[in-house]
Amino acid sequence: MAENYRIEKDSMGELEVPKEALYGAQTQRAINNFPISGLTLPPAFIRTIALIKKSAAKVNVELGELEPAIGNAIIQAAQQIMDGGHQHQFPVDVFQTGSGTSTNMNVNEVLANLATHSLGKAVSANDDVNRGQSSNDVIPTAIHVSAAIECHKKLLPNLQHLAETIEHKASSLDDITKTGRTHLMDAMPVRMSQEMGGWALQIRNGIDRINATLPRVYKLAQGGTAVGTGINAHPQFATQFALALSAETGLPFKPNDSFFESLSAQDAMVELSGQLKVIAVSLMKIANDLRWMNSGPLAGLGEIELIALQPGSSIMPGKVNPVIPEAVAMVAAQVIGNDAAITIAGQSGAFQLNVMLPLIAYNILQSIDILGNAVEALADKAIAGFTVRTANLQQALAKNPILVTALNPIIGYEKAAEVTKAAYKQGRPIIEVAAEMTAFSREELEKLLEPAHLTQGGTIK
Repeated sequence: MAENYRIEKDSMGELEVPKEALYGAQTQRAINNFPISGLTLPPAFIRTIALIKKSAAKVNVELGELEPAIGNAIIQAAQQIMDGGHQHQFPVDVFQTGSGTSTNMNVNEVLANLATHSLGKAVSANDDVNRGQSSNDVIPTAIHVSAAIECHKKLLPNLQHLAETIEHKASSLDDITKTGRTHLMDAMPVRMSQEMGGWALQIRNGIDRINATLPRVYKLAQGGTAVGTGINAHPQFATQFALALSAETGLPFKPNDSFFESLSAQDAMVELSGQLKVIAVSLMKIANDLRWMNSGPLAGLGEIELIALQPGSSIMPGKVNPVIPEAVAMVAAQVIGNDAAITIAGQSGAFQLNVMLPLIAYNILQSIDILGNAVEALADKAIAGFTVRTANLQQALAKNPILVTALNPIIGYEKAAEVTKAAYKQGRPIIEVAAEMTAFSREELEKLLEPAHLTQGGTIK
């Protein structure tokens, strides 16, 4: 044996473990068995498992299931992980056993080692740290709890910030009228505040969707142990655990109505991922609108000018690109892809256990994290600071033959179409052509076809 290693034992025998590692044999077996991606479960997930172990130890002590000294040592060790310590001690690949047993035992072994050193006597990873628990209820619980925490910590506040930023910007641009577009073609005018109000409602609906789903995320598997029957857990463990976890997080966690549902299915995560996908779709729409509006500056629409953040080309001097909307669009694409993987993983519950839990954990937390970062960047680095190129907007409005739509109730669709086609063909302002082809004077047409007036809806008189 090399001097940098020590011998550890588990139920399958002995093997070498790095001398300085806090984990033990089961973690090392997982490292040896799954050299697949180099991706590890996110720190937020590991911190949540530590929180689960802390809460479980506290409850087991209260219920007389665990010696107070051992329980307190586990609690103190878990707090170190929750505070961000020892993160390099969790190297197990995402693509591992489908129950996440390797990650659960990784945390158990690290906590047992830390607790043993602080207490001065052996603390067992299985019998003490994992008391009244199974990987089969710990990992589903960790998925729910970490997703709920991260939604409240970052995603929901940042979505609220984005909605407010859009609404504030929209309010400042309420007097700006522009050519509307359907099928990317000229349409009736809209105010920029109206266009952006649509964006804001998309984001606020996304907030509502997450909040509507969270009550099912708050329902936990913990207490179901191996198959949902609660074998080896104290009868009051599940209820007391949820109360302890709620006290730690401020979130209303409670035992699920059926542990069999919690262990065998991941429907709440599929639902939450679906809501994240909707938000991603909303962000893709907003990002692409910004890209089109910013296009040019000479040969595109040139309606707005985004903040110049960095050079846009390694060969074309002076080029500046819409980098934040592009980054947001890529985040949206990733979240949509994550949702597809989570959907497939959610189908992988065979009898009493879903066996793609680590994949669900990784993807749902990545989606929450990158969406939270993306919406903050979109708010602060794109929407808050863009400027409007008013002259370009006015020039496009003046030439827009579609304004004649407002005359349909008076001169009829067919006549209006004739006027429109003539204006297109001659490349002249619609008011000039309408003054020649209808009974209205130019002064009357200027009032009837005033773009700002046309954004108010209704029929002109």
